[in-house]
Amino acid sequence: MNADATGDDSTRSDASGGDEPADDRPVHDTSWSANLEQPRHADDESAVVADAIDAVEHTAAGVHVNLVTHGDHGHPERFLFPALADRFGDDADWEFVDRCGCGGYVTRVRR
Repeated sequence: MNADATGDDSTRSDASGGDEPADDRPVHDTSWSANLEQPRHADDESAVVADAIDAVEHTAAGVHVNLVTHGDHGHPERFLFPALADRFGDDADWEFVDRCGCGGYVTRVRR
């Protein structure tokens, strides 16, 4: 995912719709946070959604990822929750956690 520490621009998801990421980056096996507040995220809601889905796909089953989304897009219930439902259905649970001090929003997703 572009929003992680690696800055990797590789394929974002498995084109077959499978549960495994399409690239060889490691899957996080402990809870972690994905920073989706980069400047490019402020201008591109679709990048937020794509990187959020990628973050969830790179999170092991039973582990959560905190998706920290840019405040410019508003509450994630409007744009992110429907995308998570479309991609993961009942295979993931998500909840709004809180607003960040910086104005962003935190959504916790567990597969």
